[in-house]
Amino acid sequence: MNTIENRLEALGLTLPKPVAPVANYVPFVLSGNLVFIAGQTSVQIDGSVITGRLGEDLSVERGQEAARVCGLNLIAQMKSACDGDLTRVKRIVKVGGFVCCNLGQTAVDIPKIINGCSDLLVEVFGDIGKHARFAVGAPSLPLDCAVEIDAVVEIDI
Repeated sequence: MNTIENRLEALGLTLPKPVAPVANYVPFVLSGNLVFIAGQTSVQIDGSVITGRLGEDLSVERGQEAARVCGLNLIAQMKSACDGDLTRVKRIVKVGGFVCCNLGQTAVDIPKIINGCSDLLVEVFGDIGKHARFAVGAPSLPLDCAVEIDAVVEIDI
């Protein structure tokens, strides 16, 4: 077992199977040594989706949980892109996060929610998990999910 897998196990985390696309796109694209991972939603390992809208029926804490689920789905896609070997991940380059929220929601909570994913990536990958990112609000997201996050990852090829 490699060090990333050991870290996942030590954190008590189980990676889900990579989520299949819900429309006409692929889950990731490899270009040179970069993997562009399509937006991963808050689909949990049991197939249920964390839903809700910040400012209505989604708390910051539940939103952070949804973002963490997105992060696990991102790692599952990374593993698939790396033919099962997460030690090939050299750097999490960029993360882009969308939070479902009502139009009156203050922007201050949106980055806090995406921290659920960012914190997970640093817990799992250490310094190479530190990344650039954006975090924005959206009035609706696919599958009525609470959060959707994509990523760009540098890998050894």
